[in-house]
Amino acid sequence: MNEVLRACLPADGFAGTLIGRAWLTASSASGLAGPSPVWLREDGVYDLSSVAPTTSLLFDRGHDWRERGVAGLCRVGEIEALLANTLARPRDPDVPHLLAPVDLQPVKACGVTFMVSALERVIEERAGGDSARAAAVRTQIKQRIGSELSSIVPGSPAAAETKAVLQQEGLWSQYLEVGIGPDAEVFTKAPVLSAVGTGDGVGVLSSSEWNNPEPEVVLIVDSKGSIVGAALGNDVNLRDVEGRSALLLGKAKDNNASAAVGPFVRLLDDSFSLDDIRSAQVSLAIDGEDGFELREVSEMSRISRDITDLVAQTIGPNHQYPDGLALFTGTMFAPTKNRGAAGKGFTHHLGDVVRISSPKLGTLQNRVQYCHELPRWEFGVGALMQNLAARGLLS
Repeated sequence: MNEVLRACLPADGFAGTLIGRAWLTASSASGLAGPSPVWLREDGVYDLSSVAPTTSLLFDRGHDWRERGVAGLCRVGEIEALLANTLARPRDPDVPHLLAPVDLQPVKACGVTFMVSALERVIEERAGGDSARAAAVRTQIKQRIGSELSSIVPGSPAAAETKAVLQQEGLWSQYLEVGIGPDAEVFTKAPVLSAVGTGDGVGVLSSSEWNNPEPEVVLIVDSKGSIVGAALGNDVNLRDVEGRSALLLGKAKDNNASAAVGPFVRLLDDSFSLDDIRSAQVSLAIDGEDGFELREVSEMSRISRDITDLVAQTIGPNHQYPDGLALFTGTMFAPTKNRGAAGKGFTHHLGDVVRISSPKLGTLQNRVQYCHELPRWEFGVGALMQNLAARGLLS
């Protein structure tokens, strides 16, 4: 396996349980092409549709199927061929490729869970979405409140005292409310089945002049509210749009191909625990066609709210998700490296290759394009149900 393909996998290879979702060809899916949950193993890729037709149902069914191994499962090919075709452009229509590993799960997201990104949201707000003003505002905000907020526990008495002081000084913000207040920000990032996977393009609006990737750990949660695994995600964000008004969050966040999840889900087991998620190191690499490079590394340990708290604030007695959910946990990155004019900071250029990596979760890779130039999202819930029925996978 070459270096590019190996980078897709965790550093410990196949030590864990890696579950993808793949578009299977007619030959590999017994006569009719379509999406299926797949088990990525060193000895090949196995179709799990006989266990569950969707990943949402698979993740809800517990671990019994893992104990049976591959007995009775259809082997659909070699892992190298699957990964190579997933990253290829154009893809070979006769070879399976990975999709986003979530299907019927709503894709939710938490905002400003890391203080560095909370401050950047305040900066966007104060700059009114104008990147040219960002540098001056950033200096002012960080000098006054940056160091104070890093050690505050959200919802604590100290947080309430800090809020009162900042309100008196005219420095309070709606972003600080969800950053250090008792209630986390949780919003819908993408409709069911609209997320793209590794190797796909990610989209920004052609009207946006200030935007960036948001590399995140994505929690996979079952219908009972239990975290069953994790993946990597890119919560693509239009900073100029949200900076004009927080009420434009939907336009800033939910666009064609603006949510990437992958390359697969690593299920919790003896090799991968909640503490592995809590201590995960996440790397961001951006390579532009103009020669621009950006490299950053950060730690999930810097998150201001525990991952179980984020889940508890999303699903529970007040809100149910019968198909489970995928929950972006918030970004620890807000790239500020200048790209172009001094003081304007970072923004994407078309053709940027974005790689988000973590040692136990592999690498999610996407290329930036305009939303309207990427493939239209047309395979929705109705299309999925028709496809599964035609393949005899609904009972």
